Amino acid sequence: MSNGEAISIELAGHDVRVTSPDKIFFTKRDETKLDLIDYYVAIQEPLLRSMGGRPVLLQRFPDGASGKSFFQKRVPKGAPEWLQTTEVSTPNGTTSNAMVANDIAHVAWAVNMGCLGFHVWPYLASDPEHTDELRIDLDPSPGTDFDDIRLSAVRTKDLLDELGIRSYIKTSASRGLHIYARLAAHWDGYEVRAAAVALARELERRYPDDLTAQWWKEERGARVFVDFNQNAPHKTVFGPWSVRARVGAQVSTPLFWEEVTDVDLNALTIENVPARVDTDGDPWIDMNEHPQSIEPLLEMSAADMKAGMMDAPWPPVYPKQPNEPPRVAPSRAKKPES
Repeated sequence: MSNGEAISIELAGHDVRVTSPDKIFFTKRDETKLDLIDYYVAIQEPLLRSMGGRPVLLQRFPDGASGKSFFQKRVPKGAPEWLQTTEVSTPNGTTSNAMVANDIAHVAWAVNMGCLGFHVWPYLASDPEHTDELRIDLDPSPGTDFDDIRLSAVRTKDLLDELGIRSYIKTSASRGLHIYARLAAHWDGYEVRAAAVALARELERRYPDDLTAQWWKEERGARVFVDFNQNAPHKTVFGPWSVRARVGAQVSTPLFWEEVTDVDLNALTIENVPARVDTDGDPWIDMNEHPQSIEPLLEMSAADMKAGMMDAPWPPVYPKQPNEPPRVAPSRAKKPES
């Protein structure tokens, strides 16, 4: 069965070649590769406001959302000359050249390669030394539901408000919610992660029955996990306005805070999100105008360390870090001999 002839689309002053434009990417409504490009073109202003100028990790789905995928860690040979790339480091220290989300032509080129959404680095390609996003992932545990996630989000915002840190929220387009703060270009990834650890621990202290900072799943219980390790250096997070590999083409959608109490994660798709933006605007429109300070969280981190707490565990792909506890689940740790 033919998927149609290749076409060329002019975007941002570049000709973007689109092969098989009518190939089905999302089976629920039979939305195609070209439909996905049209979606990104329709929301290009808020999309580029949030991820423009940032390196992105490309996850390719050659057969659409229902097919297998692989991560394209390096921009492939044969990419157009105008495609902007930058050198990035992975958690284990290796480097590669990643695409920079420079304009909508770059986005469309990646979609043509089978990228449905984008995993975004927490810094601008022009300033890789400074992490300018704090990202809090509220992750459900067995025994919790989305109402627990909603309440956790509000409590997280309340704490950040108390500390004078303006925050923004989006759906994950999967099961959770992500809370962001735009930061002044002052701190590196290690400091931002330390701030996230401090935030998670304070939330657990305040709401010990509902929220947890415990990295090991066996210690979380039926509590929402505040995933601080999404802020580990060189860690990418699924970006705002990006489309998940789900048959319904759900979008990781920025929200107004007042929407959190009744948002339906599954209802926000490429079919309706552009109209939503046209009607209601971009909930994150002023984020870049208000860079925040994490100094209050770093002060909390320092107080925790002074009180004898160790660093929180790091993901296994990272080298062992100073002041990190043993990287083994408590149930598997060797017991001291009696």
